[in-house]
Amino acid sequence: MTMRPGHSGSLAILALAVSSALFVSATTAGADEVQPFRLCADPTNLPFSSDNPAQPGFYVEIGQALARALGQPIVYDWYKSYFGKRTVRVTLLGKQCDAMIGLPRSDDFMGPSVIFSSTFARQGYALVTAKDRAVNGIDDLRGKRVAVQFASTPQNLLAARDEIRKVTVLSPEEGMKALEEGTADVAFIWGPVAGWLNKTAYQDRYRIQLTEGEGLTWDAAIGFARTSTELRDRVDAVLPQLAPVIADLAAKYGLPGGQPVRFGAAHAALSGVTTGNGTAVAQVANVVATETKGDALPKNAEAVNSGKEIFNGTCAHCHGPDAVQSEKKIDLRLLRHRYGDDMHTTYLKTVHEGRPAKGMPSWKEVFTDDQLESVYAFLMTVQVESND
Repeated sequence: MTMRPGHSGSLAILALAVSSALFVSATTAGADEVQPFRLCADPTNLPFSSDNPAQPGFYVEIGQALARALGQPIVYDWYKSYFGKRTVRVTLLGKQCDAMIGLPRSDDFMGPSVIFSSTFARQGYALVTAKDRAVNGIDDLRGKRVAVQFASTPQNLLAARDEIRKVTVLSPEEGMKALEEGTADVAFIWGPVAGWLNKTAYQDRYRIQLTEGEGLTWDAAIGFARTSTELRDRVDAVLPQLAPVIADLAAKYGLPGGQPVRFGAAHAALSGVTTGNGTAVAQVANVVATETKGDALPKNAEAVNSGKEIFNGTCAHCHGPDAVQSEKKIDLRLLRHRYGDDMHTTYLKTVHEGRPAKGMPSWKEVFTDDQLESVYAFLMTVQVESND
C-alpha cells in the first residue's frame, strides 16, 4: 500500500484519541464504583462478633444493617480484640478498616485519635438469678453467695459488705457455672456474655437483670479515626432508623434489657477502659488493690507498670488478670519455681516462638524486645514458690 504524506501522523492522532477516551471511560467507572464499608471485628467473640456467616454476632449484624442503609457493600478486617487498645491502633487507626462497633463512647478512650457515633446501646454488668428471684438493690444480696469476676467493678462494690459472701471467678463462664452447680446464689458478671450463655447453653432458665452505676455500665458507640468525620456523620444520620433492628438483634443474642438495677459507686479507682475477649470488646473495669508478691518492687517501676499494662491487655485472657491464675500449667507466678536460673531464657524463647500446639501465638512480630522485657520485669514481681 502507498502511504500518503501525513497519513502516519493522522493514525497517531487517532490512536491517541482512542486511548484517551478509554482512559476517561475507565477513570469514570472507577469514580462511580461504590466503596465498601470496612468493618473491624473479632472473629471469635460471640455474642458480639464471629466470622461464621451463620452466626455473625450483634456488632457484625449492626454493621451489615449500617452498610445496607449507607448503600455500600461490607467487608471485614478480622483481628482479635484481646490485644486491647493495640487492636484499635493496628486496625482502625492503621487504616485497615473504617469503623469499629462497640467502643465505649468516652473521650478518655483513645481520644482525640478516635471519634464516636451516637450511642446505640448500653452495655454493663448484670445480675443473674433463678427466674423466681429478683434483685432490687444491694441489700437484696445480704446472706447470699454472689459470684463476682476478679478485678471487676462488682467485686469492688461488694468488697466491704461482709454480710455478702463473695465467690470469685475469672470469667462470666465460671460465674454461670457456679450458679448452675449451686456454689453461688447470684452471679454478678458481664451482662452480654451472661445473656448469651443463658440463651445458648442454659435454655433461658435464668433471670438476667442489667445494672447501672459508676463503673457498671457504659454507652456503646461506633468508633472511627478522627479523619473520618464525614463517614461518622453519615452513620449518625441513619442510626435512628436502625433502632428497631438493633433492639431485635439485642434480643436475638440475649443481651440484657429492661429497667436496670441501680447501685452506688464502687469504692475503688477507675482504671479507664480495657478491651478483652474474656469479657467484651470493651468494658469499664476497676483497679483492685493486690498484695505485692515475689520480688520487692524493682528499681525500674516504670518498666514494670508498662509490662503489667501489656500483660493485662494481651495475656490476661489466658493467664489471669495480674497473672493470678488457678491452673498451675498456665500460672505464670510459678516461672521461677519451674525454671530456676533458666527462667529468663525460657520466657524469651516462649514469647518469641509461641506454643502454637497449645494455642499460644508468637509475639515477636507484635511487641518489641523492650516491651517483652517489661512484661518479664512485671512477672518477676509476682513470682511465688508454690500456689498450693
